[in-house]
Amino acid sequence: MAAQETEIKSSASIIPCFLFVELVLMAGTVILSYHFEYTDTFPVHSQGFFCYDSTLSKPYPGPESTSRPPPRLLYPLITVLPVLTILLGEVSAVFINPRWRTKEKIISCGDCCFFNPLLRRVVRILGLFSFGLFCTVIFAGAVQTVTGNQAPHFLSVCRPNYTALGCMSHLQYVSSPYACTGDPELITEARKAFPSKPAALGAYAAVYTTMYVTLVLKIKGSRLVKPSLCLALLSPSWLLCLLRVAEYRNHWRDVLAGTVVGSAIAVFLVTCVLNNFGSSTPEEKELQQKEEDEVPIPENLHPPAREKIVELHPAMSPDPPPCLVPVTPDVLIPSNCMTSQV
Repeated sequence: MAAQETEIKSSASIIPCFLFVELVLMAGTVILSYHFEYTDTFPVHSQGFFCYDSTLSKPYPGPESTSRPPPRLLYPLITVLPVLTILLGEVSAVFINPRWRTKEKIISCGDCCFFNPLLRRVVRILGLFSFGLFCTVIFAGAVQTVTGNQAPHFLSVCRPNYTALGCMSHLQYVSSPYACTGDPELITEARKAFPSKPAALGAYAAVYTTMYVTLVLKIKGSRLVKPSLCLALLSPSWLLCLLRVAEYRNHWRDVLAGTVVGSAIAVFLVTCVLNNFGSSTPEEKELQQKEEDEVPIPENLHPPAREKIVELHPAMSPDPPPCLVPVTPDVLIPSNCMTSQV
């Protein structure tokens, strides 16, 4: 199939839209996520608790920096690994896929600016990935602020005075916002357990990258490379969820909700916004499948080998197979047709 030249499409709105719409929205999500993560602009709801609640009396595991997946390792892994995977996949597609240049068009904005298809596609995929990360932080932070669900170690940092509160049984509910006597910062952090933000971010990055590997990368000759890559990308997210529960930083329902939130955002962005990363249309897939199925028959093969290939791939035979057309009830004659009509 002869390679076609890449078409040039003119657009005068791409730069204004990028500067005054997309960058403004991105800046808004970054600022909002910063306020949820590092400021007390949005106060956390003070939810009550039952006296001597065993599900909230786990030992305090220490600050996040002492966790087995510390933030200095977790957040670079969430951001760097998907970016490297996508960059490697896009650069490889330019050299491997001969039809890539015909599917993407160069965008010209006036007479001075020309946007390369590879640059446009990388910016589109990575830009939306970054946007989704901040949206995940905002959504998880908003739910944590509204619900105020406690972590398994909440009572260990709350240190309530059960005698002053008049706790006589496990069924007595304490709703006073002044019941805790511990460190206010630790108490506030212990009230932001549902959903688990690390689990949501890990699930988002893993699902987004896994869908990219599944929908974009074309690996011929092996059926185990893609599943292996996908499992390798999903495994750190699952391990993170298990560690959050094992260290008493989150309940199982917290990490489950975080996984659902992150996965849902990733699936929505990939399917509804990126249109499955611009994967091939059904017509292109059918054409590609036909080209993959075609097995050229060398002319210098021995007749037995050539006949064997024709038997294995009847579509490669230059002549259609003979069939029997009934002319009379008792006479059958051979004919070069594809179907028989009675």
